[in-house]
Amino acid sequence: MTVLIKDALVDGKIRDIFIRDGVIEEISPACTAPADRTVDGRDKIALPSFINGHTHAAMTLFRGYADDIPLKQWLEEKIWVLEAKLTEEDVYWGAKLACLEMIKNGITAFNDMYWHFEGTARATGEMGLRAVVSAVLIDLFDLKTMEEQIHRNVELFRKARQYAPAVTFALGPHAVYTVSPESLNWVREFSEENDVLIHMHLSETEEEQAFSKEKYGLSPVEFLEQRGLLSPRFVGCHGCWLDEKDCAILKRTGAKLVHNPVSNLKLSVGRLFPYRLVRDAAIPFCFGTDGCSSNNHLDLMETMKVASLLAKFSTGDPTFLSAKETFEHATKEAAAIFSLGDWEIKRGASTDIILINRNRPDLVPNFDIYSDMVYATNSSAVDTVICRGKVLMENRYVEGEEAILAHVRRLAREIVER
Repeated sequence: MTVLIKDALVDGKIRDIFIRDGVIEEISPACTAPADRTVDGRDKIALPSFINGHTHAAMTLFRGYADDIPLKQWLEEKIWVLEAKLTEEDVYWGAKLACLEMIKNGITAFNDMYWHFEGTARATGEMGLRAVVSAVLIDLFDLKTMEEQIHRNVELFRKARQYAPAVTFALGPHAVYTVSPESLNWVREFSEENDVLIHMHLSETEEEQAFSKEKYGLSPVEFLEQRGLLSPRFVGCHGCWLDEKDCAILKRTGAKLVHNPVSNLKLSVGRLFPYRLVRDAAIPFCFGTDGCSSNNHLDLMETMKVASLLAKFSTGDPTFLSAKETFEHATKEAAAIFSLGDWEIKRGASTDIILINRNRPDLVPNFDIYSDMVYATNSSAVDTVICRGKVLMENRYVEGEEAILAHVRRLAREIVER
């Protein structure tokens, strides 16, 4: 499959971009190679696509269902009750809607944790995106449940091969307060033996900190280090309650973080992401939206702006997390965390590409593209999305979007009434 983007703005110059089987082969003033698909890049800016570092994709089904209540009550009385009713087919449709929404927002890769792994994997492949997908591992300290969860994860690891290359399997132990030390020991061993990522909620709330201190006498980070889980394969999400000692441990072990500012603000987790500590420790991090019942949408451009503004406000430093740095955390840095290669528009790279419509009031006069992307515009500026060498959206239209919207609109209400 070959795609030719004609006359797009690339690094300030009008260029053609020729892509073969997902790899950028040529960037030139006038490419003459024949292509299976030609995309009009006039009045558009070509940029690397966004990567969503933490999602529960199928929670699009619960968008707006249980807002404005405390996190513990939200989980135990609302969300977990509905999740117990979900089938794989439900998750498939919820994830399909999430994929549609992410395409509309210029996101082509996401890191997901949710029930019914194969529902999300199927949806990802059909919609043409990339995803690291982890099945939730929660045993609530019960031995029988632990054995069932381990068996299920081993089976899913084998099944995941049929969804490659769109989907990569990861382990998803939920959090220190829902997963036993015995299960975490198995997670560590399986991750080491099979070189798979560990995707886990980490130091999100004060309650999580208190639980870990009371049960183990250690912070969540200290406890996970004791269990040997922290390594370059570990991706911890949230991190709002990390302290200086925790950050030193994360640096030493090579662990990574995902910052979810919109979700954390909405759920009022009590503290902001420790920007200065994370920067001083040089801990790699990217951005995530979290699920649609706690955000309530999958817009990484909004997340970038909120993250940058919170960083400036909380540190008292207007230069902190600059526009370009913020953009790179959502693209290049995220790609490094999830082993997606060089996430730049250059020859030889397999970078996914988005085209931004320049003919918008919020993109005029366009002195600095990174400033405009982070502070000025929003995801409706995304005109075209190309993932793995395939055009998924052009002129803001995704094939089949009407059927997805209609089906999920009915399905979500049916789940609530079951």
